Amino acid sequence: MSETAPRNRPENPATEPAAGTPRTLGARGGIAPAATDRPRRGGGDPGSRGRTTIADGVVEKIAGMAARDVVGVHAMGGGLARTFGVVRDRVPGTRSVARGVKAEVGEVQTALDLEIVVDYGVSIADVARAVRENVIAAVERMTGLEVVEVNIAVSDVKLPDEEEESPEPRLQ
Repeated sequence: MSETAPRNRPENPATEPAAGTPRTLGARGGIAPAATDRPRRGGGDPGSRGRTTIADGVVEKIAGMAARDVVGVHAMGGGLARTFGVVRDRVPGTRSVARGVKAEVGEVQTALDLEIVVDYGVSIADVARAVRENVIAAVERMTGLEVVEVNIAVSDVKLPDEEEESPEPRLQ
């Protein structure tokens, strides 16, 4: 140390913040670098620490709700699935919004197969396009997954004079 150096400076420059660095009072009253200058534990953005997995059923429910929101979609699923669904829907709390939807979910992408029943008189091509757009938007917005394909199978057309399929009650 030279004789002109101030005597109140620490001997070890590594323990003192560089000139112009914000300073905070340390636990023992000494001066320490500001918390923003300290290295973070774990490093990087907290949002990127760890992994998020999304179950197939979650994507199926999102897609099912989005498809049902489209005008012209009467129901989801094929005849047998709808028949069982009507019975299931009568039990409180068991309505299956994923009926008629099958999802394959990867780490960053998903593919969907939907089976729908359309109302008579609507353009099937327009309904399919609207379902595809609505499902893709909802799934990508809510999950962050890239939807690579949405395959739509129209299994039936609901005629105006047809009654809803409901199984005969077993008890009278």
